[in-house]
Amino acid sequence: MVRLPLTAKELEQGKTLGSILRRARGERTILDVALEAGLSPETLRKIETGRVATPAFSTIAAVATVLNLSLDEIWSSINLQATIEAAPPHAKQLAHR
Repeated sequence: MVRLPLTAKELEQGKTLGSILRRARGERTILDVALEAGLSPETLRKIETGRVATPAFSTIAAVATVLNLSLDEIWSSINLQATIEAAPPHAKQLAHR
C-alpha cells in the first residue's frame, strides 16, 4: 500500500499539535511523559517536533491523558491556529497581539 504524501495543512497541524504537547509537558522530561503514556521517548520527540505529523489517535489520547489535556481542547487549538494561518495578513497581526 502506497501512503500519499501529507498535505501542507496536515504538516502544519502536526507542528501545532507538537507545540501544544511541548507546552503542556512544561518542566517534565520527554522520558517521564513518554514512559507514562506507553511510548518511546523518540516517538514523543518526533511528535513534539512535527516530524510525525499524523500520529495515531490512541497515541495522542495516551499523551493527552498523561498531560491532563482534553482532546477537545487540543482539537480546538489546532483549528484555531489553522484559522489564524488562513486569515489575511492584517487579521494575523491582530490575532498575535
